[in-house]
Amino acid sequence: MSDTFAAPARRRGISPQKLLQGSGVLWFIIAAIGQWMFVSYILGAYVPRTLGGNFERWNETGLLEGYVQNDALGNLGFISHVLLAAFVSAAGVIQLLPVIRRKFPAFHRWIGRAYISVAVFLAVGGILLIWVRGTRANDWAALGTTIDGLLILIAATFTLRHAMARRIDLHRRWAMRLFVVVSGVWFIRVAYMAWAIATGGAGMHRTMDGPTDILVPYLAFLVPLVVLEIYQKARDSRSVSFKLGVAGLIVVCCGITALGLFGAWMMMWSPNLQY
Repeated sequence: MSDTFAAPARRRGISPQKLLQGSGVLWFIIAAIGQWMFVSYILGAYVPRTLGGNFERWNETGLLEGYVQNDALGNLGFISHVLLAAFVSAAGVIQLLPVIRRKFPAFHRWIGRAYISVAVFLAVGGILLIWVRGTRANDWAALGTTIDGLLILIAATFTLRHAMARRIDLHRRWAMRLFVVVSGVWFIRVAYMAWAIATGGAGMHRTMDGPTDILVPYLAFLVPLVVLEIYQKARDSRSVSFKLGVAGLIVVCCGITALGLFGAWMMMWSPNLQY
């Protein structure tokens, strides 16, 4: 059956490999738009409040308490963490654009170094904010975010090591893994809203201790990592049916991501903008 399908597909110039790659490009376009929406939210929600000296209003903009009275160091750490998250969200998208790698290799290298450095800083700083300052919804969610932070450190190490050794294929694979784990907090918000819209908020509690509230911080980065590995294997595989099946899976992921982004923008991000 797969051979019957593959022959006319090749005559039309649409091979299973191209369908697979096209599904990946489609997801990346949706994710890139979503990352820039997240950047817009961070800049629009936090910068005006910070420049206006209304630090206590940070707590109006998200799920966690950011401002703590009489904690100048902790407050500085929090706002630095938030604003640098905007940088890695934007830089991560830029780094994965093939046109940037091909036409502006020096820019790609310098942005890559800055991206890895900031990602490591955010991973360590985030863990400290969670367990030292107590900026967390609950301990189970905090543990999930901590695991994600540790994975950032691992992925950043291998991404840099392979780049320095000029093992470009391995470098790109680890760079994509790094992009996924660095985007963990973004995935959490997208997953929350996709689930909330699809199920009416099943398993979610206002106190952030429902079963969904506990699972999402883990699944939000583990599921994308698993899907990425499946996608990588499908690209390397010679199986037509495997490529087509994974392409279908990525299209489903596109729909889930778009749904979550719509919900995040409408209910989480745009209401807090102060442009």
